[in-house]
Amino acid sequence: MSRAYSADLRERVLDAVAAGQSARGAAARFGIGPATASRWVHRWRETGERTARKPGHPPGSKLAAHAPYLLGLVATHVDLTLAEIQRFLTRERGVRAALGTLWGFYRKQGLTYKKRPAMRTSRAGSPYKPPGRPGPRASRRWIPRG
Repeated sequence: MSRAYSADLRERVLDAVAAGQSARGAAARFGIGPATASRWVHRWRETGERTARKPGHPPGSKLAAHAPYLLGLVATHVDLTLAEIQRFLTRERGVRAALGTLWGFYRKQGLTYKKRPAMRTSRAGSPYKPPGRPGPRASRRWIPRG
């Protein structure tokens, strides 16, 4: 991965452009790419910012606008899997989201998906099965993390 340019270099390029040199000329003079210099100059002229932005993705999620819908889904249908939620979201809202995006959204909301109820184990190490245990789908649910 490449390194970010120094703030000093950015300042020198912008000062050269402010003094009348073109962005391409300043790029050649300081040994950076013309597209980089043009981006810096454009942002400086548009917003007045001379410093680099924080790297990485902006905070928030594309699912934040759909939070009430997504939380309502798991409240009413407690046994939905992420794939089923993904299909609901695409069909009813027209929003496509990867399974990892959905999982991250629910994790940030403090929810986790339990595939079966918490059970004590027997001495032999096999899961304890109480008599009359419901089928596999009925035992899955979304619960608060904790």
